[in-house]
Amino acid sequence: MSIKLSILDLSSVHETETATEAFQHTIELAKKAEEWGYHRFWVSEHHGSDRVVGSSPEVLIAHLLAKTTRIRVGSGGVMLQHYSPYKVAENFNVLASLAPGRVDLGIGRGPGGLPRSTRALQQEAGYGTKPLAEKLIELQQFLHNQLEEHHPLYGLKASPVPLQPADVFLLGTSTSSAELAASLGMPYVFALFLNSDASVMDDALQTYRTRFDGTKHTLPQAMLALPVIVADTDEEAKCSASDLKVVRIRLASGRTFTVGTLDAAEEFGRQSQESYTIAVHEANVIYGSQETVQQKLHAMQRRYHVDELIVVTAIKDFQKRLHSYALLKDAFRQVTVS
Repeated sequence: MSIKLSILDLSSVHETETATEAFQHTIELAKKAEEWGYHRFWVSEHHGSDRVVGSSPEVLIAHLLAKTTRIRVGSGGVMLQHYSPYKVAENFNVLASLAPGRVDLGIGRGPGGLPRSTRALQQEAGYGTKPLAEKLIELQQFLHNQLEEHHPLYGLKASPVPLQPADVFLLGTSTSSAELAASLGMPYVFALFLNSDASVMDDALQTYRTRFDGTKHTLPQAMLALPVIVADTDEEAKCSASDLKVVRIRLASGRTFTVGTLDAAEEFGRQSQESYTIAVHEANVIYGSQETVQQKLHAMQRRYHVDELIVVTAIKDFQKRLHSYALLKDAFRQVTVS
């Protein structure tokens, strides 16, 4: 069984690196990913962080498209809750016009930063209170120039109108996100690297498939975004994986968020102005040598019935990170780029 392999890169700053160096690593990795035959290369959106510097995925995507020729490039994902669907559609219509057939628009449901960042992003936007489902529908309509006649903006186009609009995906970590993707007939990506609870992933993927709305003239497309580390030996990979933790904060209002560190979780709690609890878990990392990881990923593919894995490799040393991605793709030589 073949598996499509893709990459989600966070543009992380490690130790003494600068933001410029982090972006240069992202660019180099994207070019290598194309050379090795990965299917997609996605970048994330984070705000108010000195550890993850990809605050404007659209800008970074444009640069990466110019540095590559074949690989699909996109967001994993744009935090639509902060923005006008019209403006997001305009941004990605420009990208899709510059690189036809190569642009993905992944949508995230989280805030992409701490509460202060969210307030700054939404301070002038009436859109901040509009349900995400409505914004997703409107986004799709703008991307395909199909606003319905009863829409108050009917007749408006998100210019330019590309021949091949960006493909839209919904990323999530819960059954509610799976339900939303299913109801809209959209591809769904479960972000295991943000929620390492396998039982939640089970429920989400099952919910997505059983509730998928086939009247949208699309087929269910379930994908996994998961942490993977490959090294020359199982022991070396285990050593790298042991550093990774999942830090989740739960607010009194019931909302739960994943953050990068315990310090970030404490700051998130302070900025939220709610009482909160913090839980630190071992990250559910797929790690090992080429053979070990290949067996584990094939087992996951058979269990969850997915044909594409989006890999996140959080190794601080960039050369070791490159080596991990090279080893992983080499272990799945039968995978082809479409």
